[in-house]
Amino acid sequence: MPGAGRNDSLGVLDGLVGYHLRRASSVFGSDFFRTVGGEGLRQVPFAILSVIAANPGIRQGVAGEVLGIKRANMVVLVNELVEAGHVDRSPAEDDRRAIALALTAKGRAMLEDATARLIAHEDALLSEFTADERHILIGLIRRIEAREQPPEE
Repeated sequence: MPGAGRNDSLGVLDGLVGYHLRRASSVFGSDFFRTVGGEGLRQVPFAILSVIAANPGIRQGVAGEVLGIKRANMVVLVNELVEAGHVDRSPAEDDRRAIALALTAKGRAMLEDATARLIAHEDALLSEFTADERHILIGLIRRIEAREQPPEE
């Protein structure tokens, strides 16, 4: 119940899922920065490294599509990761015009360290959720994600 003289009603926002997802995303984003931001790693490059680790040799364009990143933005982000020594870029074996990505030893070490710390922090952040609740939450969010339109080039 709002305190005397306070106006802390969210109005229509209280019933909007998108508003609550944005607020929750902000909590996770701040937690991400506190956890690994000191190493200069941001959320999107972390996601790119994770996809490359799970799919060695993945084409740059495919990695961008999987993550919903526009081609021009993906080029800039991969360039940053290559310059930092985290990713190697080479022509794809089956199509020399396509670019294949792989983690370097430095990139793999950074990703493994960051992932371990992020999992520990996420476990703490979601400590009041049961494993089943976390599974349900991820499933519901994935249903929303599935409605995403591909990025326009």
